[in-house]
Amino acid sequence: MSRPVSLLFGVHAHQPIGNFPEVLADAHMRCYKPFLEVLFRYPEFHFAMHFSGWLLDYLFAHFPQDMAMLTEMVRRGQVELFGAGETEPVLAAIPARDRIGQIETFSTKLTATFGQRPSGAWLTERVWDSTVVPALTACGIRYVIVDDYHFLCTGKITDQLNGFFSTEEDACRLDIFPISEALRYKLPFSPANEAIAHIESLAAEKANDQPVAAIYFDDIEKFGIWPETYQWVYEKGWLEQFVQGVLSSPGIIPQHYRDYHAAGKTKGIVYLPTTSYIEMNEWTLPAESARVYADLVKQSKASGGFERNKAFLRGGIWKNFLTRYPESNWMHKRMLGLSARLAALPQNPHTGEMQQKLYAAQANDAYWHGLFGGLYLPHLRRAIYNHLIDLEAMLDHCAARESRVTQDIDFDGIDETCLQNGNLQIIVRHDPSASIVEFDAYALKHNFGDTLRRHQEDYFDKVQLCGQHPADDDADSHHQENPDNPGNAHNTAETGGGIASAHDRIVSRHRIYAVDLETDDNARTLFIDRINNARIAFHAADANDANDAGGIRFQARHESLLINKHLQLVDNRLQVTYRFSGESKDSFSTEINLAMPSCDGPGGRFIVQGEPVSGFGQPLALADLTEITLDDDTLQGSMLLRASRPVQFSAQPLFTVSQSEQGFEKIMQAVTLLLTWPIETEAVILSLTVHRQSIDERQG
Repeated sequence: MSRPVSLLFGVHAHQPIGNFPEVLADAHMRCYKPFLEVLFRYPEFHFAMHFSGWLLDYLFAHFPQDMAMLTEMVRRGQVELFGAGETEPVLAAIPARDRIGQIETFSTKLTATFGQRPSGAWLTERVWDSTVVPALTACGIRYVIVDDYHFLCTGKITDQLNGFFSTEEDACRLDIFPISEALRYKLPFSPANEAIAHIESLAAEKANDQPVAAIYFDDIEKFGIWPETYQWVYEKGWLEQFVQGVLSSPGIIPQHYRDYHAAGKTKGIVYLPTTSYIEMNEWTLPAESARVYADLVKQSKASGGFERNKAFLRGGIWKNFLTRYPESNWMHKRMLGLSARLAALPQNPHTGEMQQKLYAAQANDAYWHGLFGGLYLPHLRRAIYNHLIDLEAMLDHCAARESRVTQDIDFDGIDETCLQNGNLQIIVRHDPSASIVEFDAYALKHNFGDTLRRHQEDYFDKVQLCGQHPADDDADSHHQENPDNPGNAHNTAETGGGIASAHDRIVSRHRIYAVDLETDDNARTLFIDRINNARIAFHAADANDANDAGGIRFQARHESLLINKHLQLVDNRLQVTYRFSGESKDSFSTEINLAMPSCDGPGGRFIVQGEPVSGFGQPLALADLTEITLDDDTLQGSMLLRASRPVQFSAQPLFTVSQSEQGFEKIMQAVTLLLTWPIETEAVILSLTVHRQSIDERQG
């Protein structure tokens, strides 16, 4: 005689810090609101829910009626709230002191808001690293959930993964629930009756056994935001059918994690490897390694042994994103440096506000890239830098730092020099490029060096390329699909067979050409110098030069020509001076990659002699230029570029090809300026002057 299955059903709701308001409003209308409305009608359907801290604040501020529903569901005992880091950090990627601070901040918020302190915690992206255990237990967390894949990697088999296990780190005990992969792929993509039948099939035959748990915890966005899911889950009634079917089934009891945990016993000790879900482990690999991994998976599937072998066909770990993408590593190490500065600061009235800035800069989304845009989305990186730069300015106000500091910030063996004057900051790499990797304007809280080079991605092999690009074709106005992929059809929802997961779709949102998939050999920095299109190799000049005037100087020799490059900050102006000794008939050029927040949208424009001449998303070429303004509504500021002699000026938008749950898309990362002039004068001075207000505001 079998016992009913305990359905431990949980959902996780999160939006990246810095996401567009229209995206948040859409997520609310297509997912959060209808989900709560359906579940509110069924008080006896017990489930768990986790909202990230900032999203919870946003929903309370903008949609209080829906949050009132959630509050009532918590009050009547229907919802168990799960804790986490306040801003959804990957706990393993931040210092231990910040792990405790993040977890405790969010648990305190839940207690104050709902009167319920969490016993369980959601681990961001299900990233497991045993080093996080002491911080979790120190904050009163008794159990977490990770994928069953984590357990399979230890040699466990699926049939054993129907309860919770225990682990320890530094003598701190934590219990762990394994999320069923089978349920993750069935809910909500399979018909409700099939999902319910699968749960019922898990029932144990022995009445004396602890109740079998069907364990599910996954992104709520799959219930309305992923392609086709709103129609499937709400308009066609999948969620209502599922809830009704569970409640009417004699073989299923919806239960809270906390109740199952309190009444049950651990299934034993387990030590999990550092890992995340199986797709994440593939995404962390560089393109070539990812292709090798994919071939191994394909071979294993062809031989029929993949289910047996998959736990041992492991990819990388989450932190590999920091080695794969130097831009991610740079943000991360800047964050670590500011965290250390804040930790060393004596308590003062602004400590709490600075702590919030740090936590916001630790939000995970902009540090990695997989099926979701992440690092490739400029507005998410901008949000990270916004908080980092603001925090740095506050720290400088509390404990002033030197105007010039040299250190290896990103741990790559190459020093960088920071020059700052309270208004601006540049960080210059001591490599042959002698270029600027970060250019911060404190008043704007913006890093103009926040660009992303074109990386090689393994998913490029799946992109359906277009033919030659007609001159009058709008590359961003076409929707292209791969008709050979069954996941593209509005396939099985109409016939009752379910819908495709975003993992199975191959869709191109923009026209993509072979040239769009070309990759960069070097970072997209500021003031990359060339002679006749060949890059110049600089070396640092004497740091104690009496004429340095608080700047930094580099030298290079090209044949008989000696080139001196001097970078200096003056008030709200960056000035770069090139001095040439010796004769040359060659042409000199410098490349400046600028992160302008409006990207190729209507809010950004080039202005010459007071008149707009082009947007940032269109190519522009001008002869004999000495002055041009880059004005940006999103930034609420502008940059004035001046040259001490006329130069040939060209501008091109820098696009990368990214994948997301919506398909492959082209995203503008920067505007690339190229200034060229003949080497016929002794010195050329270029300057970038940052203004806080827009052109119209200044003229008004």
